[in-house]
Amino acid sequence: MKAAVIAAPKAPWEIRDVPAPTPGPGEVLVRVRACGICHNDIWVARGVFPFPSFSPAVTGHEAAGEVVELGPGVTSRRVGDRVGTTWVQETCGRCDYCRRNLPLTGQSGMNCAASVMTGLNTQGGHAEYLCVKAASTVLLPEGLDYTTAAPVLCAGYTSWSALRAAQPQPHERVAVLGIGGLGHLAVQFSRACGFDTVAITRSPDKHDLAVGLGAGTVVADGAELRAAGGADVILVTGISYRSATDALQGLRPGGRIVLATIDPGNPFTIGPAAPFWSLRQQVIGATHNGLHHLTEALDLVARGSVTPVCEVFPKEGISEAVARTASGDVRFRAVVTY
Repeated sequence: MKAAVIAAPKAPWEIRDVPAPTPGPGEVLVRVRACGICHNDIWVARGVFPFPSFSPAVTGHEAAGEVVELGPGVTSRRVGDRVGTTWVQETCGRCDYCRRNLPLTGQSGMNCAASVMTGLNTQGGHAEYLCVKAASTVLLPEGLDYTTAAPVLCAGYTSWSALRAAQPQPHERVAVLGIGGLGHLAVQFSRACGFDTVAITRSPDKHDLAVGLGAGTVVADGAELRAAGGADVILVTGISYRSATDALQGLRPGGRIVLATIDPGNPFTIGPAAPFWSLRQQVIGATHNGLHHLTEALDLVARGSVTPVCEVFPKEGISEAVARTASGDVRFRAVVTY
Protein backbone atom coordinates (compact mmCIF):
# COMPACT_ATOMS: atom_id res chain seq x y z
CA MET A 1 0.00 0.00 0.00
CA LYS A 2 0.96 3.67 -0.24
CA ALA A 3 1.59 5.44 3.04
CA ALA A 4 2.98 8.78 4.23
CA VAL A 5 6.13 7.64 6.00
CA ILE A 6 8.29 9.74 8.36
CA ALA A 7 11.78 8.24 8.34
CA ALA A 8 13.03 10.06 11.45
CA PRO A 9 12.11 13.02 13.69
CA LYS A 10 11.97 16.22 11.63
CA ALA A 11 12.31 14.27 8.37
CA PRO A 12 9.89 15.08 5.52
CA TRP A 13 6.76 13.00 5.04
CA GLU A 14 7.18 10.82 1.96
CA ILE A 15 4.74 8.60 0.10
CA ARG A 16 6.25 5.10 0.02
CA ASP A 17 5.21 1.55 -0.70
CA VAL A 18 4.93 -0.40 2.57
CA PRO A 19 3.29 -3.71 3.52
CA ALA A 20 -0.45 -3.51 4.11
CA PRO A 21 -1.55 -4.54 7.61
CA THR A 22 -3.66 -7.58 8.47
CA PRO A 23 -6.43 -7.30 11.08
CA GLY A 24 -5.90 -9.23 14.29
CA PRO A 25 -8.49 -10.32 16.87
CA GLY A 26 -11.07 -7.60 17.47
CA GLU A 27 -9.74 -5.45 14.63
CA VAL A 28 -11.05 -4.27 11.28
CA LEU A 29 -9.09 -3.34 8.17
CA VAL A 30 -10.20 0.05 6.83
CA ARG A 31 -9.59 1.26 3.30
CA VAL A 32 -8.76 4.86 4.15
CA ARG A 33 -10.30 7.43 1.84
CA ALA A 34 -9.44 10.63 3.74
CA CYS A 35 -7.37 11.57 6.78
CA GLY A 36 -7.06 14.98 8.38
CA ILE A 37 -3.81 16.47 9.63
CA CYS A 38 -3.91 17.37 13.32
CA HIS A 39 -1.28 19.61 14.92
CA ASN A 40 -0.45 16.67 17.20
CA ASP A 41 0.68 14.82 14.05
CA ILE A 42 3.12 17.67 13.36
CA TRP A 43 4.49 17.54 16.91
CA VAL A 44 4.92 13.76 16.72
CA ALA A 45 6.78 14.08 13.42
CA ARG A 46 9.05 16.75 14.87
CA GLY A 47 9.80 14.77 18.03
CA VAL A 48 8.03 17.24 20.34
CA PHE A 49 5.94 14.24 21.40
CA PRO A 50 7.60 10.79 21.55
CA PHE A 51 8.44 9.72 18.00
CA PRO A 52 6.77 6.41 17.00
CA SER A 53 8.78 3.32 17.85
CA PHE A 54 6.98 1.23 15.22
CA SER A 55 8.24 1.05 11.66
CA PRO A 56 7.40 2.45 9.24
CA ALA A 57 6.36 5.56 11.20
CA VAL A 58 2.93 6.58 9.93
CA THR A 59 0.92 9.07 11.96
CA GLY A 60 -2.66 10.38 11.66
CA HIS A 61 -5.83 9.79 13.70
CA GLU A 62 -8.57 11.43 11.60
CA ALA A 63 -9.07 8.58 9.13
CA ALA A 64 -12.36 7.84 7.40
CA GLY A 65 -13.05 4.99 5.00
CA GLU A 66 -14.81 1.67 4.55
CA VAL A 67 -14.29 -1.66 6.29
CA VAL A 68 -12.82 -4.20 3.86
CA GLU A 69 -11.88 -7.07 6.19
CA LEU A 70 -12.86 -8.30 9.66
CA GLY A 71 -10.44 -9.74 12.18
CA PRO A 72 -11.31 -12.82 14.28
CA GLY A 73 -14.18 -12.27 16.68
CA VAL A 74 -15.54 -9.05 15.17
CA THR A 75 -19.34 -8.98 15.07
CA SER A 76 -20.11 -5.27 15.51
CA ARG A 77 -18.89 -4.26 12.06
CA ARG A 78 -19.49 -5.60 8.55
CA VAL A 79 -17.50 -5.41 5.35
CA GLY A 80 -18.66 -2.29 3.53
CA ASP A 81 -19.40 -0.25 6.67
CA ARG A 82 -18.43 3.39 6.33
CA VAL A 83 -16.51 4.27 9.50
CA GLY A 84 -14.43 6.88 11.21
CA THR A 85 -11.47 6.01 13.41
CA THR A 86 -10.37 7.60 16.65
CA TRP A 87 -7.24 8.48 18.59
CA VAL A 88 -7.57 6.02 21.50
CA GLN A 89 -8.33 2.49 20.31
CA GLU A 90 -7.94 0.48 23.48
CA THR A 91 -6.59 0.62 27.04
CA CYS A 92 -5.12 -2.14 29.19
CA GLY A 93 -8.19 -2.53 31.40
CA ARG A 94 -6.12 -3.38 34.49
CA CYS A 95 -4.19 -0.31 35.67
CA ASP A 96 -5.50 1.90 38.47
CA TYR A 97 -7.03 4.31 35.96
CA CYS A 98 -8.66 1.59 33.85
CA ARG A 99 -10.14 -0.07 36.94
CA ARG A 100 -12.39 3.00 37.25
CA ASN A 101 -14.18 1.76 34.09
CA LEU A 102 -14.48 5.20 32.58
CA PRO A 103 -15.51 5.59 28.91
CA LEU A 104 -12.87 5.07 26.23
CA THR A 105 -11.70 8.65 25.75
CA GLY A 106 -8.72 10.81 25.05
CA GLN A 107 -8.13 11.00 28.79
CA SER A 108 -7.97 7.20 28.87
CA GLY A 109 -5.08 7.27 26.45
CA MET A 110 -3.24 9.88 28.48
CA ASN A 111 -3.68 8.06 31.78
CA CYS A 112 -3.22 4.42 30.75
CA ALA A 113 0.45 3.66 30.05
CA ALA A 114 -0.48 0.65 27.89
CA SER A 115 -3.12 2.28 25.69
CA VAL A 116 -3.26 1.73 21.93
CA MET A 117 -3.23 5.16 20.28
CA THR A 118 -3.56 5.59 16.52
CA GLY A 119 -0.50 7.22 15.01
CA LEU A 120 1.32 7.43 18.34
CA ASN A 121 2.21 3.86 19.27
CA THR A 122 0.58 2.01 16.40
CA GLN A 123 0.24 2.77 12.69
CA GLY A 124 -1.78 5.85 11.86
CA GLY A 125 -4.27 6.75 9.19
CA HIS A 126 -2.11 8.51 6.60
CA ALA A 127 -2.05 5.37 4.49
CA GLU A 128 -4.29 3.49 2.10
CA TYR A 129 -5.11 0.85 4.74
CA LEU A 130 -5.39 0.98 8.51
CA CYS A 131 -6.04 -1.71 11.15
CA VAL A 132 -7.95 -0.49 14.21
CA LYS A 133 -9.95 -1.99 17.03
CA ALA A 134 -13.55 -2.36 15.86
CA ALA A 135 -14.82 -1.01 19.19
CA SER A 136 -12.99 2.28 18.59
CA THR A 137 -14.69 2.99 15.25
CA VAL A 138 -17.91 4.88 14.67
CA LEU A 139 -20.39 4.40 11.84
CA LEU A 140 -20.61 7.48 9.65
CA PRO A 141 -24.05 9.01 9.02
CA GLU A 142 -25.53 8.24 5.65
CA GLY A 143 -24.64 10.85 3.06
CA LEU A 144 -21.65 12.27 4.96
CA ASP A 145 -18.64 12.12 2.65
CA TYR A 146 -15.22 11.04 3.86
CA THR A 147 -13.40 14.36 3.41
CA THR A 148 -16.05 16.17 5.44
CA ALA A 149 -16.14 13.49 8.12
CA ALA A 150 -12.35 13.32 8.64
CA PRO A 151 -11.88 16.63 10.54
CA VAL A 152 -14.74 15.75 12.86
CA LEU A 153 -12.92 12.64 14.09
CA CYS A 154 -10.51 14.71 16.18
CA ALA A 155 -11.01 18.46 15.69
CA GLY A 156 -14.80 18.26 15.78
CA TYR A 157 -14.80 15.58 18.48
CA THR A 158 -12.57 17.74 20.68
CA SER A 159 -14.39 21.03 20.18
CA TRP A 160 -17.83 19.48 20.73
CA SER A 161 -16.59 17.64 23.83
CA ALA A 162 -15.23 20.93 25.17
CA LEU A 163 -18.56 22.69 24.69
CA ARG A 164 -20.40 19.80 26.36
CA ALA A 165 -17.92 19.75 29.26
CA ALA A 166 -18.61 23.43 29.96
CA GLN A 167 -22.35 22.75 30.30
CA PRO A 168 -23.43 26.21 29.09
CA GLN A 169 -26.91 27.24 30.11
CA PRO A 170 -29.46 28.77 27.70
CA HIS A 171 -28.85 32.34 28.88
CA GLU A 172 -25.05 32.12 28.81
CA ARG A 173 -22.49 33.45 26.37
CA VAL A 174 -19.75 31.31 24.81
CA ALA A 175 -16.39 32.60 23.57
CA VAL A 176 -14.02 30.59 21.36
CA LEU A 177 -10.32 31.41 21.61
CA GLY A 178 -8.44 30.60 18.41
CA ILE A 179 -10.18 30.32 15.05
CA GLY A 180 -8.39 27.40 13.43
CA GLY A 181 -9.00 23.70 12.89
CA LEU A 182 -10.84 23.27 16.18
CA GLY A 183 -12.05 26.82 16.71
CA HIS A 184 -13.90 27.24 13.44
CA LEU A 185 -15.93 24.16 14.38
CA ALA A 186 -16.42 25.25 17.99
CA VAL A 187 -17.94 28.55 16.83
CA GLN A 188 -20.37 26.65 14.63
CA PHE A 189 -21.27 24.12 17.33
CA SER A 190 -21.96 26.93 19.79
CA ARG A 191 -24.09 28.86 17.33
CA ALA A 192 -25.96 25.70 16.28
CA CYS A 193 -26.96 25.28 19.93
CA GLY A 194 -28.30 28.82 20.01
CA PHE A 195 -25.64 30.46 22.18
CA ASP A 196 -24.52 34.04 21.77
CA THR A 197 -21.04 33.31 20.46
CA VAL A 198 -17.86 35.40 20.54
CA ALA A 199 -14.74 34.67 18.50
CA ILE A 200 -11.36 35.67 19.97
CA THR A 201 -8.63 36.02 17.35
CA ARG A 202 -5.67 38.32 16.81
CA SER A 203 -5.79 37.68 13.05
CA PRO A 204 -7.67 40.52 11.31
CA ASP A 205 -8.12 38.35 8.22
CA LYS A 206 -10.24 35.94 10.26
CA HIS A 207 -12.78 38.49 11.53
CA ASP A 208 -15.18 38.25 8.59
CA LEU A 209 -14.67 34.48 8.46
CA ALA A 210 -15.62 34.17 12.13
CA VAL A 211 -18.78 36.19 11.59
CA GLY A 212 -19.66 33.99 8.63
CA LEU A 213 -19.24 30.92 10.84
CA GLY A 214 -21.73 32.28 13.36
CA ALA A 215 -19.89 34.59 15.75
CA GLY A 216 -22.00 37.54 16.82
CA THR A 217 -18.96 39.39 18.12
CA VAL A 218 -15.25 39.22 17.28
CA VAL A 219 -12.55 40.49 19.65
CA ALA A 220 -8.76 40.33 19.71
CA ASP A 221 -7.99 39.46 23.35
CA GLY A 222 -9.20 39.21 26.92
CA ALA A 223 -9.38 42.95 27.46
CA GLU A 224 -11.61 43.38 24.40
CA LEU A 225 -13.73 40.43 25.54
CA ARG A 226 -14.24 42.10 28.92
CA ALA A 227 -15.12 45.40 27.24
CA ALA A 228 -17.66 43.56 25.06
CA GLY A 229 -19.45 42.19 28.13
CA GLY A 230 -17.41 39.07 28.83
CA ALA A 231 -18.37 35.42 28.44
CA ASP A 232 -19.60 32.66 30.74
CA VAL A 233 -17.62 30.01 28.86
CA ILE A 234 -14.28 30.32 27.09
CA LEU A 235 -13.30 27.38 24.88
CA VAL A 236 -9.53 27.38 24.35
CA THR A 237 -9.03 25.85 20.91
CA GLY A 238 -5.74 27.52 19.96
CA ILE A 239 -2.32 26.25 21.02
CA SER A 240 -1.21 29.25 23.13
CA TYR A 241 -1.81 28.95 26.87
CA ARG A 242 -0.52 32.49 27.28
CA SER A 243 -3.47 33.65 25.21
CA ALA A 244 -5.72 31.50 27.40
CA THR A 245 -4.41 33.22 30.53
CA ASP A 246 -4.99 36.60 28.88
CA ALA A 247 -8.56 35.61 27.98
CA LEU A 248 -9.39 35.16 31.68
CA GLN A 249 -9.82 38.94 31.84
CA GLY A 250 -13.11 38.47 30.03
CA LEU A 251 -14.43 35.46 31.98
CA ARG A 252 -17.56 36.34 33.92
CA PRO A 253 -18.11 35.42 37.59
CA GLY A 254 -19.01 31.75 37.82
CA GLY A 255 -17.55 31.20 34.36
CA ARG A 256 -15.67 28.20 33.01
CA ILE A 257 -12.56 28.15 30.84
CA VAL A 258 -12.09 24.85 29.00
CA LEU A 259 -8.60 23.82 27.86
CA ALA A 260 -9.24 21.70 24.77
CA THR A 261 -5.75 21.83 23.24
CA ILE A 262 -2.10 21.36 24.15
CA ASP A 263 0.62 23.98 24.40
CA PRO A 264 3.86 21.97 24.65
CA GLY A 265 5.93 25.08 25.29
CA ASN A 266 4.09 26.88 28.08
CA PRO A 267 2.01 25.91 31.12
CA PHE A 268 -1.42 27.35 31.71
CA THR A 269 -1.43 29.84 34.59
CA ILE A 270 -4.27 31.75 36.18
CA GLY A 271 -2.15 34.87 36.61
CA PRO A 272 -1.79 37.18 39.61
CA ALA A 273 -4.19 39.83 38.33
CA ALA A 274 -7.23 37.54 38.11
CA PRO A 275 -9.20 37.20 41.40
CA PHE A 276 -10.09 33.72 40.23
CA TRP A 277 -10.83 32.26 43.67
CA SER A 278 -13.31 34.97 44.59
CA LEU A 279 -15.24 34.79 41.31
CA ARG A 280 -16.13 31.07 41.59
CA GLN A 281 -14.55 30.39 38.21
CA GLN A 282 -13.43 26.97 37.00
CA VAL A 283 -10.74 25.50 34.76
CA ILE A 284 -11.87 22.37 32.91
CA GLY A 285 -9.81 20.02 30.78
CA ALA A 286 -11.48 18.32 27.82
CA THR A 287 -10.40 16.27 24.85
CA HIS A 288 -12.25 13.23 23.43
CA ASN A 289 -14.88 12.73 26.11
CA GLY A 290 -16.64 9.59 24.87
CA LEU A 291 -17.77 8.16 21.53
CA HIS A 292 -21.34 9.35 22.14
CA HIS A 293 -19.99 12.91 21.80
CA LEU A 294 -18.33 12.01 18.51
CA THR A 295 -21.62 10.57 17.23
CA GLU A 296 -23.41 13.78 18.23
CA ALA A 297 -20.82 15.90 16.42
CA LEU A 298 -21.03 13.79 13.26
CA ASP A 299 -24.82 14.02 13.29
CA LEU A 300 -24.71 17.82 13.54
CA VAL A 301 -22.39 17.91 10.54
CA ALA A 302 -24.51 15.42 8.58
CA ARG A 303 -27.59 17.60 9.17
CA GLY A 304 -25.79 20.66 7.84
CA SER A 305 -25.83 22.53 11.15
CA VAL A 306 -22.01 22.59 11.14
CA THR A 307 -19.71 22.44 8.11
CA PRO A 308 -15.97 21.76 8.37
CA VAL A 309 -13.97 24.12 6.19
CA CYS A 310 -11.22 22.04 4.60
CA GLU A 311 -8.46 22.22 2.05
CA VAL A 312 -8.19 18.83 0.36
CA PHE A 313 -4.84 17.50 -0.86
CA PRO A 314 -4.07 14.32 -2.81
CA LYS A 315 -1.63 11.99 -1.08
CA GLU A 316 1.08 13.15 -3.47
CA GLY A 317 0.68 16.63 -1.92
CA ILE A 318 1.28 15.46 1.66
CA SER A 319 4.45 17.57 2.07
CA GLU A 320 2.61 20.76 1.11
CA ALA A 321 -0.32 19.88 3.38
CA VAL A 322 2.03 19.31 6.35
CA ALA A 323 4.01 22.50 5.72
CA ARG A 324 0.91 24.65 5.43
CA THR A 325 -0.63 23.10 8.53
CA ALA A 326 2.56 23.72 10.52
CA SER A 327 2.68 27.37 9.43
CA GLY A 328 -1.03 27.98 10.11
CA ASP A 329 -1.80 28.81 6.48
CA VAL A 330 -4.54 26.19 6.02
CA ARG A 331 -8.17 27.33 6.20
CA PHE A 332 -9.06 25.54 8.40
CA ARG A 333 -8.20 21.83 8.24
CA ALA A 334 -5.97 19.99 5.78
CA VAL A 335 -7.45 16.69 4.62
CA VAL A 336 -5.43 14.23 2.56
CA THR A 337 -7.15 11.75 0.27
CA TYR A 338 -5.89 8.20 -0.20
